[in-house]
Amino acid sequence: MAGKLTMTDLLKPEDIKKSLDFFAGETFDPKKFFELVGMTAMSADSVKQVFMVLDVDGSGFIEEEELKYVLQGFSKEGRELTDDETKAFLIAADKDGDGKIGIDEFATLVHE
Repeated sequence: MAGKLTMTDLLKPEDIKKSLDFFAGETFDPKKFFELVGMTAMSADSVKQVFMVLDVDGSGFIEEEELKYVLQGFSKEGRELTDDETKAFLIAADKDGDGKIGIDEFATLVHE
């Protein structure tokens, strides 16, 4: 079995840093972040690979608790999201209202 992919296998480190720096003092906006980090230009399969890196517990969903640490999934230097940012991200992506983000919901948010 191949080793687990990391974000730098999927995205350019300089794009990750630039995106994290942008949101260090800004309110987190997932759509803007995905655009800055280069994900909106990625194929659906590549976006799903990013999802799998962020799905820390391997449940097939990014739950609210994992969302709080989503920026740290891109880089150890990433900050935690505030509770308000986490809730806004969840609301933006959780199309079926089950309280978590599935892989297809994530891909839709990135590309919509």
